Amino acid sequence: MENIEILIKKTPELTPEELVQIMIERVKVFVVEQNCPYQEIDEEDFNAEHVILKKDNQIAAYARLLKTEEDFRIGRVIVVKAYRKNKLGYQLMEIAIDALRKKDAEKSIKISAQEHLLKFYGSFGFKRISETYLEDNIPHVDMILEGK
Repeated sequence: MENIEILIKKTPELTPEELVQIMIERVKVFVVEQNCPYQEIDEEDFNAEHVILKKDNQIAAYARLLKTEEDFRIGRVIVVKAYRKNKLGYQLMEIAIDALRKKDAEKSIKISAQEHLLKFYGSFGFKRISETYLEDNIPHVDMILEGK
């Protein structure tokens, strides 16, 4: 997809407009579309980095990056409904993984993946490391991409 703007920013670097756009799109996907009432915006957002793909100054895809003592985490991965079927999810994940590898290539990256996306995340080398469990009534599995 042409004319995609890529932004990677820590929470304090986001403009108020960017922060509100992120919240709107995340709630739209995870709470409204998936009919799943839960605390979507949480304390982790204070220390997160945000990968944003924009098209025509609108968020088209998004992921939240977190760093723990042991590993990195990628979460809250979304592609806005109007931009699905454009392979933006693949571009988003490649950018997110690359950004984390540049910080520390030896750290593993973990995700809590919705079970129906196992093949998608597997295409990046993520391996399943848990049984299926329900998170907010949606089947999930833990996956890991080992460090280099």
